[in-house]
Amino acid sequence: MSEYRIEKDSMGEVKVPVGAYYAAQTQRAVDNFPISGIRFSREFIQAVGYVKKAAAEANRELSLLDDAVADVIIEACNEVIDGTLDEHFPVDIFQTGSGTSTNMNANEVIANRANEIAINAGKPFLKVHPNDHVNFGQSSNDVIPTAIRIAAALSAVNTFVPGMETLREALLKKGKQYAHVVKTGRTHLMDAMPVTVEQEFGGYARQIELGIKRVQLALERIYELPQGGTAVGTGINTHEEFGRKFAEKIAGYTSLPFIEAVNHFEAQGTVDAPVELSAQLKTVAVSLMKISNDLRWMNSGPNSSIGEVQLAALQPGSSIMPGKVNPVIEESTNMICAQVIGNDAAITVGGLNGNFELNVMLPVVAHNLLESIRILGTGAENLAKRSVTQLIVRESNISEKVGKNPILVTALNPVIGYDLAAKIAKKAYAEDRALKDVALEMTDLSEEELDKALDPIKMTRGGFVD
Repeated sequence: MSEYRIEKDSMGEVKVPVGAYYAAQTQRAVDNFPISGIRFSREFIQAVGYVKKAAAEANRELSLLDDAVADVIIEACNEVIDGTLDEHFPVDIFQTGSGTSTNMNANEVIANRANEIAINAGKPFLKVHPNDHVNFGQSSNDVIPTAIRIAAALSAVNTFVPGMETLREALLKKGKQYAHVVKTGRTHLMDAMPVTVEQEFGGYARQIELGIKRVQLALERIYELPQGGTAVGTGINTHEEFGRKFAEKIAGYTSLPFIEAVNHFEAQGTVDAPVELSAQLKTVAVSLMKISNDLRWMNSGPNSSIGEVQLAALQPGSSIMPGKVNPVIEESTNMICAQVIGNDAAITVGGLNGNFELNVMLPVVAHNLLESIRILGTGAENLAKRSVTQLIVRESNISEKVGKNPILVTALNPVIGYDLAAKIAKKAYAEDRALKDVALEMTDLSEEELDKALDPIKMTRGGFVD
Protein backbone atom coordinates (compact mmCIF):
# COMPACT_ATOMS: atom_id res chain seq x y z
CA MET A 1 0.00 0.00 0.00
CA SER A 2 1.31 3.44 -0.94
CA GLU A 3 2.44 5.81 1.81
CA TYR A 4 1.06 8.73 -0.20
CA ARG A 5 -2.15 9.85 -1.81
CA ILE A 6 -2.56 12.38 -4.61
CA GLU A 7 -4.21 15.72 -3.80
CA LYS A 8 -4.95 18.54 -6.22
CA ASP A 9 -5.09 22.31 -5.95
CA SER A 10 -5.08 25.16 -8.46
CA MET A 11 -1.43 24.49 -9.23
CA GLY A 12 -1.75 20.78 -9.93
CA GLU A 13 -1.13 17.47 -8.17
CA VAL A 14 0.82 16.91 -4.96
CA LYS A 15 1.80 13.81 -3.00
CA VAL A 16 0.45 13.94 0.57
CA PRO A 17 1.03 11.36 3.35
CA VAL A 18 -1.88 8.95 3.29
CA GLY A 19 -2.83 9.45 6.93
CA ALA A 20 -2.66 13.24 6.94
CA TYR A 21 -5.83 15.31 7.29
CA TYR A 22 -4.15 18.19 5.47
CA ALA A 23 -4.03 18.39 1.68
CA ALA A 24 -2.18 19.97 -1.25
CA GLN A 25 -1.62 23.53 -0.04
CA THR A 26 -0.25 22.39 3.30
CA GLN A 27 2.07 19.92 1.62
CA ARG A 28 3.40 22.62 -0.70
CA ALA A 29 4.22 24.72 2.36
CA VAL A 30 5.96 21.77 4.04
CA ASP A 31 8.05 21.30 0.90
CA ASN A 32 8.77 25.00 0.45
CA PHE A 33 9.80 25.81 4.02
CA PRO A 34 12.15 23.11 5.37
CA ILE A 35 13.68 25.78 7.60
CA SER A 36 13.68 25.29 11.36
CA GLY A 37 11.40 22.46 12.35
CA ILE A 38 9.66 24.94 14.67
CA ARG A 39 5.91 24.64 14.42
CA PHE A 40 3.19 26.84 15.82
CA SER A 41 2.54 26.31 19.51
CA ARG A 42 -0.44 24.58 21.08
CA GLU A 43 -1.80 27.98 22.12
CA PHE A 44 -1.78 29.26 18.55
CA ILE A 45 -3.33 26.15 17.01
CA GLN A 46 -6.03 26.26 19.66
CA ALA A 47 -6.71 29.90 18.78
CA VAL A 48 -7.04 29.02 15.07
CA GLY A 49 -9.54 26.36 16.09
CA TYR A 50 -11.53 28.99 17.96
CA VAL A 51 -11.45 31.25 14.90
CA LYS A 52 -12.82 28.59 12.59
CA LYS A 53 -15.47 27.48 15.08
CA ALA A 54 -16.69 31.02 15.73
CA ALA A 55 -16.75 31.72 11.99
CA ALA A 56 -18.86 28.63 11.32
CA GLU A 57 -21.31 29.51 14.09
CA ALA A 58 -21.60 33.14 13.01
CA ASN A 59 -22.09 32.23 9.35
CA ARG A 60 -24.75 29.67 10.26
CA GLU A 61 -26.64 32.30 12.30
CA LEU A 62 -26.40 34.67 9.34
CA SER A 63 -27.87 31.91 7.08
CA LEU A 64 -24.66 31.80 5.05
CA LEU A 65 -23.66 28.25 5.98
CA ASP A 66 -25.84 25.15 5.90
CA ASP A 67 -26.68 23.81 9.36
CA ALA A 68 -25.45 20.29 8.65
CA VAL A 69 -22.18 21.57 7.18
CA ALA A 70 -21.68 23.93 10.10
CA ASP A 71 -22.29 21.10 12.58
CA VAL A 72 -19.50 18.87 11.26
CA ILE A 73 -17.12 21.83 10.88
CA ILE A 74 -17.74 22.82 14.50
CA GLU A 75 -17.15 19.25 15.67
CA ALA A 76 -13.84 19.14 13.80
CA CYS A 77 -12.92 22.56 15.20
CA ASN A 78 -13.47 21.27 18.72
CA GLU A 79 -10.85 18.61 18.05
CA VAL A 80 -8.41 21.29 16.86
CA ILE A 81 -9.14 23.28 20.02
CA ASP A 82 -8.63 20.22 22.23
CA GLY A 83 -5.28 19.40 20.60
CA THR A 84 -6.12 15.99 19.19
CA LEU A 85 -5.18 17.09 15.66
CA ASP A 86 -1.93 18.92 16.44
CA GLU A 87 0.21 16.42 14.52
CA HIS A 88 -1.56 17.54 11.35
CA PHE A 89 -0.16 21.08 11.60
CA PRO A 90 3.38 20.54 10.24
CA VAL A 91 4.12 23.92 8.64
CA ASP A 92 7.26 25.74 9.73
CA ILE A 93 6.80 29.18 11.34
CA PHE A 94 9.24 30.64 8.79
CA GLN A 95 6.77 30.65 5.91
CA THR A 96 4.68 33.10 3.96
CA GLY A 97 4.47 36.34 5.94
CA SER A 98 0.67 36.43 6.03
CA GLY A 99 0.49 32.94 7.52
CA THR A 100 -1.64 31.81 4.55
CA SER A 101 0.01 28.38 4.67
CA THR A 102 -1.14 27.84 8.24
CA ASN A 103 -4.63 29.18 7.56
CA MET A 104 -4.98 26.76 4.65
CA ASN A 105 -3.47 24.01 6.79
CA ALA A 106 -6.33 24.58 9.25
CA ASN A 107 -8.93 24.79 6.49
CA GLU A 108 -7.79 21.51 4.96
CA VAL A 109 -7.51 19.64 8.26
CA ILE A 110 -10.92 20.80 9.45
CA ALA A 111 -12.58 20.10 6.09
CA ASN A 112 -11.17 16.58 5.78
CA ARG A 113 -11.94 15.72 9.38
CA ALA A 114 -15.44 17.19 8.99
CA ASN A 115 -16.02 15.03 5.92
CA GLU A 116 -14.87 11.99 7.89
CA ILE A 117 -17.26 12.88 10.71
CA ALA A 118 -20.09 13.23 8.18
CA ILE A 119 -19.35 9.81 6.67
CA ASN A 120 -19.21 8.19 10.13
CA ALA A 121 -22.57 9.78 10.90
CA GLY A 122 -24.08 8.26 7.76
CA LYS A 123 -24.07 11.51 5.78
CA PRO A 124 -21.65 10.87 2.90
CA PHE A 125 -23.54 13.38 0.80
CA LEU A 126 -22.14 16.25 2.92
CA LYS A 127 -19.07 17.65 1.20
CA VAL A 128 -17.14 20.22 3.21
CA HIS A 129 -14.75 22.37 1.18
CA PRO A 130 -11.73 24.01 2.86
CA ASN A 131 -12.19 27.35 1.10
CA ASP A 132 -15.89 27.51 0.33
CA HIS A 133 -17.05 26.37 3.77
CA VAL A 134 -14.34 26.33 6.46
CA ASN A 135 -12.83 29.60 5.23
CA PHE A 136 -16.14 31.21 4.23
CA GLY A 137 -16.19 34.95 4.85
CA GLN A 138 -12.55 34.92 5.95
CA SER A 139 -9.05 35.62 4.68
CA SER A 140 -5.67 34.60 6.00
CA ASN A 141 -5.17 38.34 6.40
CA ASP A 142 -7.72 38.56 9.20
CA VAL A 143 -7.59 34.95 10.49
CA ILE A 144 -3.90 34.93 11.45
CA PRO A 145 -3.74 38.34 13.22
CA THR A 146 -6.96 37.39 15.02
CA ALA A 147 -5.49 34.07 16.14
CA ILE A 148 -2.40 35.89 17.42
CA ARG A 149 -4.53 38.11 19.63
CA ILE A 150 -6.73 35.31 20.94
CA ALA A 151 -3.75 33.11 21.76
CA ALA A 152 -1.81 35.96 23.36
CA ALA A 153 -4.71 37.01 25.57
CA LEU A 154 -5.49 33.47 26.70
CA SER A 155 -1.84 32.72 27.43
CA ALA A 156 -1.39 35.99 29.30
CA VAL A 157 -4.44 35.40 31.48
CA ASN A 158 -3.92 31.67 32.06
CA THR A 159 -0.13 31.39 32.26
CA PHE A 160 1.60 34.76 32.62
CA VAL A 161 -0.57 36.39 35.28
CA PRO A 162 -0.86 33.32 37.57
CA GLY A 163 2.91 32.75 37.40
CA MET A 164 3.65 36.36 38.20
CA GLU A 165 1.11 36.43 41.04
CA THR A 166 2.74 33.36 42.53
CA LEU A 167 6.11 35.10 42.49
CA ARG A 168 4.71 38.34 43.91
CA GLU A 169 3.06 36.52 46.80
CA ALA A 170 6.23 34.53 47.51
CA LEU A 171 8.31 37.72 47.66
CA LEU A 172 5.86 39.42 50.01
CA LYS A 173 5.66 36.37 52.26
CA LYS A 174 9.44 35.97 52.43
CA GLY A 175 9.87 39.65 53.21
CA LYS A 176 7.35 39.43 56.03
CA GLN A 177 9.06 36.34 57.42
CA TYR A 178 12.28 38.33 57.83
CA ALA A 179 10.76 41.76 58.51
CA HIS A 180 12.89 42.07 61.65
CA VAL A 181 16.19 41.67 59.80
CA VAL A 182 18.15 44.84 58.98
CA LYS A 183 20.78 44.46 56.27
CA THR A 184 23.26 46.68 54.53
CA GLY A 185 21.75 48.53 51.61
CA ARG A 186 23.88 48.87 48.49
CA THR A 187 24.19 51.46 45.76
CA HIS A 188 26.81 51.13 43.00
CA LEU A 189 27.39 47.66 44.56
CA MET A 190 28.91 49.52 47.53
CA ASP A 191 27.72 49.68 51.14
CA ALA A 192 24.96 52.23 51.70
CA MET A 193 22.35 52.96 54.36
CA PRO A 194 20.56 49.96 55.89
CA VAL A 195 17.25 48.52 54.75
CA THR A 196 15.10 45.70 56.04
CA VAL A 197 14.67 42.46 54.18
CA GLU A 198 10.95 43.25 54.02
CA GLN A 199 11.62 46.61 52.37
CA GLU A 200 13.92 45.08 49.78
CA PHE A 201 11.61 42.18 48.94
CA GLY A 202 8.63 44.51 48.96
CA GLY A 203 10.35 46.49 46.22
CA TYR A 204 10.70 43.31 44.18
CA ALA A 205 7.04 42.46 44.73
CA ARG A 206 6.02 45.91 43.54
CA GLN A 207 8.06 45.42 40.35
CA ILE A 208 6.10 42.26 39.63
CA GLU A 209 2.78 43.90 40.51
CA LEU A 210 3.46 46.73 38.08
CA GLY A 211 4.55 44.25 35.42
CA ILE A 212 1.22 42.47 35.67
CA LYS A 213 -0.62 45.78 35.37
CA ARG A 214 1.45 46.80 32.34
CA VAL A 215 0.55 43.60 30.53
CA GLN A 216 -3.11 43.85 31.50
CA LEU A 217 -3.28 47.38 30.13
CA ALA A 218 -1.72 46.25 26.85
CA LEU A 219 -4.33 43.49 26.59
CA GLU A 220 -7.01 46.16 26.18
CA ARG A 221 -5.75 46.66 22.60
CA ILE A 222 -5.22 42.91 22.06
CA TYR A 223 -8.91 42.31 22.75
CA GLU A 224 -9.84 44.10 19.48
CA LEU A 225 -10.17 41.37 16.85
CA PRO A 226 -9.39 41.96 13.15
CA GLN A 227 -11.76 39.20 12.00
CA GLY A 228 -14.32 40.54 9.57
CA GLY A 229 -11.95 42.69 7.55
CA THR A 230 -11.16 39.80 5.17
CA ALA A 231 -8.55 40.59 2.50
CA VAL A 232 -7.69 44.26 3.07
CA GLY A 233 -9.97 45.49 5.85
CA THR A 234 -13.03 46.33 3.75
CA GLY A 235 -14.92 43.15 4.66
CA ILE A 236 -15.31 41.99 1.07
CA ASN A 237 -17.15 38.65 0.75
CA THR A 238 -18.45 38.60 4.32
CA HIS A 239 -21.61 39.78 6.04
CA GLU A 240 -21.51 43.22 7.65
CA GLU A 241 -22.61 41.68 10.96
CA PHE A 242 -20.02 38.90 10.83
CA GLY A 243 -17.24 40.70 12.71
CA ARG A 244 -19.47 41.63 15.63
CA LYS A 245 -21.03 38.17 15.90
CA PHE A 246 -17.65 36.52 15.59
CA ALA A 247 -16.15 38.58 18.44
CA GLU A 248 -19.15 37.78 20.64
CA LYS A 249 -18.58 34.07 20.02
CA ILE A 250 -14.90 34.28 20.95
CA ALA A 251 -15.75 36.26 24.08
CA GLY A 252 -18.21 33.53 25.00
CA TYR A 253 -15.69 30.70 24.49
CA THR A 254 -12.92 32.39 26.47
CA SER A 255 -14.75 34.57 29.02
CA LEU A 256 -12.50 37.43 27.90
CA PRO A 257 -13.76 40.84 26.67
CA PHE A 258 -13.03 40.44 22.96
CA ILE A 259 -14.71 42.90 20.58
CA GLU A 260 -14.65 43.57 16.87
CA ALA A 261 -11.79 45.87 15.86
CA VAL A 262 -12.72 49.54 15.99
CA ASN A 263 -10.89 49.99 12.69
CA HIS A 264 -10.16 46.94 10.55
CA PHE A 265 -7.52 48.72 8.49
CA GLU A 266 -5.47 49.45 11.62
CA ALA A 267 -6.02 45.96 13.00
CA GLN A 268 -4.89 44.20 9.82
CA GLY A 269 -2.31 46.62 8.47
CA THR A 270 -0.32 46.66 11.69
CA VAL A 271 0.70 44.49 14.61
CA ASP A 272 0.93 47.51 16.89
CA ALA A 273 -1.05 45.81 19.67
CA PRO A 274 1.24 42.73 19.75
CA VAL A 275 4.29 45.03 19.57
CA GLU A 276 2.97 46.98 22.56
CA LEU A 277 2.32 43.78 24.51
CA SER A 278 5.81 42.51 23.70
CA ALA A 279 7.33 45.77 24.93
CA GLN A 280 5.58 45.34 28.27
CA LEU A 281 6.76 41.74 28.46
CA LYS A 282 10.29 43.00 27.85
CA THR A 283 9.87 45.40 30.77
CA VAL A 284 8.80 42.48 32.94
CA ALA A 285 11.87 40.55 31.79
CA VAL A 286 14.09 43.47 32.82
CA SER A 287 12.41 43.52 36.25
CA LEU A 288 12.73 39.77 36.66
CA MET A 289 16.42 39.78 35.74
CA LYS A 290 17.08 42.52 38.30
CA ILE A 291 15.42 40.46 41.02
CA SER A 292 17.17 37.29 39.92
CA ASN A 293 20.58 38.95 39.86
CA ASP A 294 20.04 40.47 43.32
CA LEU A 295 19.34 36.99 44.66
CA ARG A 296 22.51 35.71 42.99
CA TRP A 297 24.55 38.50 44.59
CA MET A 298 23.02 37.97 48.02
CA ASN A 299 23.71 34.24 47.76
CA SER A 300 27.26 34.73 46.46
CA GLY A 301 30.10 33.14 48.33
CA PRO A 302 28.85 31.82 50.59
CA ASN A 303 32.00 32.48 52.62
CA SER A 304 34.09 34.82 50.50
CA SER A 305 31.40 37.20 49.28
CA ILE A 306 28.09 38.72 50.39
CA GLY A 307 26.46 35.55 51.71
CA GLU A 308 23.28 37.21 53.00
CA VAL A 309 20.91 34.48 51.83
CA GLN A 310 21.22 30.78 51.27
CA LEU A 311 19.40 29.53 48.20
CA ALA A 312 18.10 25.98 48.10
CA ALA A 313 20.70 23.40 47.06
CA LEU A 314 18.96 21.77 44.11
CA GLN A 315 21.73 20.02 42.20
CA PRO A 316 25.52 19.63 42.13
CA GLY A 317 27.13 22.73 40.65
CA SER A 318 30.36 21.37 39.24
CA SER A 319 31.68 18.30 37.51
CA ILE A 320 35.12 18.86 39.06
CA MET A 321 34.59 20.75 42.35
CA PRO A 322 32.82 18.54 44.92
CA GLY A 323 30.31 20.28 47.14
CA LYS A 324 29.87 23.31 44.89
CA VAL A 325 26.26 24.46 44.54
CA ASN A 326 25.17 27.15 42.08
CA PRO A 327 22.12 29.44 41.81
CA VAL A 328 20.71 27.42 38.93
CA ILE A 329 17.13 28.69 39.11
CA GLU A 330 18.32 32.29 38.89
CA GLU A 331 20.58 31.44 35.96
CA SER A 332 17.64 29.78 34.22
CA THR A 333 15.52 32.87 34.94
CA ASN A 334 18.14 35.16 33.45
CA MET A 335 18.25 33.12 30.26
CA ILE A 336 14.46 33.34 30.04
CA CYS A 337 14.70 37.11 30.36
CA ALA A 338 17.40 37.27 27.69
CA GLN A 339 15.20 35.24 25.34
CA VAL A 340 12.21 37.53 25.95
CA ILE A 341 14.32 40.62 25.25
CA GLY A 342 15.54 39.00 22.03
CA ASN A 343 12.00 38.02 21.09
CA ASP A 344 10.94 41.63 21.54
CA ALA A 345 13.60 42.72 19.07
CA ALA A 346 12.27 40.22 16.50
CA ILE A 347 8.70 41.35 17.13
CA THR A 348 9.74 44.97 16.72
CA VAL A 349 11.29 44.19 13.35
CA GLY A 350 8.12 42.26 12.51
CA GLY A 351 6.05 45.33 13.32
CA LEU A 352 8.18 47.40 10.97
CA ASN A 353 7.16 45.12 8.12
CA GLY A 354 3.58 46.23 7.90
CA ASN A 355 3.13 47.53 4.36
CA PHE A 356 -0.11 49.22 3.37
CA GLU A 357 -2.97 46.86 4.30
CA LEU A 358 -1.03 43.89 5.71
CA ASN A 359 1.86 42.97 7.96
CA VAL A 360 3.98 40.27 6.36
CA MET A 361 5.84 38.87 9.37
CA LEU A 362 2.82 37.53 11.23
CA PRO A 363 4.09 33.98 11.93
CA VAL A 364 7.34 35.11 13.56
CA VAL A 365 5.47 37.74 15.60
CA ALA A 366 3.06 35.05 16.76
CA HIS A 367 5.77 32.57 17.69
CA ASN A 368 7.95 35.01 19.60
CA LEU A 369 5.10 36.74 21.40
CA LEU A 370 3.57 33.49 22.62
CA GLU A 371 6.94 32.13 23.68
CA SER A 372 7.65 35.28 25.72
CA ILE A 373 4.29 35.10 27.49
CA ARG A 374 4.66 31.41 28.24
CA ILE A 375 8.24 31.33 29.51
CA LEU A 376 7.84 34.45 31.64
CA GLY A 377 4.82 32.94 33.35
CA THR A 378 6.34 29.50 33.90
CA GLY A 379 9.74 31.00 34.75
CA ALA A 380 8.28 33.29 37.39
CA GLU A 381 6.41 30.42 39.00
CA ASN A 382 9.57 28.31 38.98
CA LEU A 383 11.59 31.12 40.58
CA ALA A 384 8.94 31.44 43.28
CA LYS A 385 8.63 27.75 44.08
CA ARG A 386 12.23 26.60 43.79
CA SER A 387 14.05 29.71 44.98
CA VAL A 388 12.17 32.45 46.82
CA THR A 389 10.01 30.22 49.00
CA GLN A 390 13.00 28.06 49.94
CA LEU A 391 15.68 30.69 50.55
CA ILE A 392 17.00 31.26 54.06
CA VAL A 393 18.22 34.65 55.25
CA ARG A 394 21.55 34.29 57.07
CA GLU A 395 20.71 36.60 59.95
CA SER A 396 23.94 36.27 61.94
CA ASN A 397 26.06 37.00 58.89
CA ILE A 398 23.95 40.05 58.06
CA SER A 399 23.94 41.55 61.57
CA GLU A 400 27.72 41.27 61.88
CA LYS A 401 28.23 43.16 58.62
CA VAL A 402 25.64 45.84 59.41
CA GLY A 403 27.42 46.79 62.62
CA LYS A 404 30.68 47.39 60.74
CA ASN A 405 29.11 49.40 57.96
CA PRO A 406 30.89 52.81 58.05
CA ILE A 407 28.08 54.38 56.05
CA LEU A 408 25.89 54.30 59.16
CA VAL A 409 27.69 57.49 60.12
CA THR A 410 25.32 59.26 57.69
CA ALA A 411 22.80 59.40 60.54
CA LEU A 412 25.22 61.66 62.42
CA ASN A 413 25.40 64.25 59.61
CA PRO A 414 22.79 66.58 61.15
CA VAL A 415 24.64 66.48 64.50
CA ILE A 416 28.37 66.58 63.67
CA GLY A 417 28.42 67.63 60.00
CA TYR A 418 29.41 65.85 56.80
CA ASP A 419 33.18 66.42 57.02
CA LEU A 420 33.69 64.98 60.51
CA ALA A 421 31.32 62.11 59.69
CA ALA A 422 33.44 61.28 56.64
CA LYS A 423 36.63 61.19 58.75
CA ILE A 424 34.99 58.83 61.24
CA ALA A 425 33.78 56.53 58.47
CA LYS A 426 37.21 56.36 56.81
CA LYS A 427 38.99 55.66 60.10
CA ALA A 428 36.52 52.94 61.06
CA TYR A 429 36.93 51.28 57.67
CA ALA A 430 40.73 51.58 57.64
CA GLU A 431 41.07 50.10 61.12
CA ASP A 432 38.25 47.54 60.69
CA ARG A 433 36.59 48.84 63.83
CA ALA A 434 33.01 49.38 64.85
CA LEU A 435 31.78 52.81 63.85
CA LYS A 436 30.50 53.52 67.34
CA ASP A 437 33.92 53.02 68.92
CA VAL A 438 35.58 55.46 66.53
CA ALA A 439 32.78 58.00 66.98
CA LEU A 440 33.24 57.86 70.75
CA GLU A 441 36.87 58.89 70.28
CA MET A 442 36.29 61.63 67.70
CA THR A 443 33.12 63.32 69.01
CA ASP A 444 31.65 64.57 72.26
CA LEU A 445 28.63 62.30 71.90
CA SER A 446 27.94 59.84 74.70
CA GLU A 447 27.66 56.10 74.26
CA GLU A 448 23.90 56.37 74.88
CA GLU A 449 23.55 59.09 72.24
CA LEU A 450 25.52 57.05 69.73
CA ASP A 451 23.53 53.89 70.40
CA LYS A 452 20.40 55.86 69.70
CA ALA A 453 21.71 57.60 66.60
CA LEU A 454 23.38 54.53 65.10
CA ASP A 455 20.49 52.11 65.59
CA PRO A 456 20.16 50.50 62.12
CA ILE A 457 16.45 49.69 62.45
CA LYS A 458 15.64 53.37 63.06
CA MET A 459 17.53 54.31 59.92
CA THR A 460 15.20 52.15 57.81
CA ARG A 461 12.20 54.30 58.78
CA GLY A 462 13.34 57.49 57.06
CA GLY A 463 13.46 61.02 58.47
CA PHE A 464 15.91 62.08 61.17
CA VAL A 465 17.24 59.58 63.70
CA ASP A 466 16.68 61.17 67.12
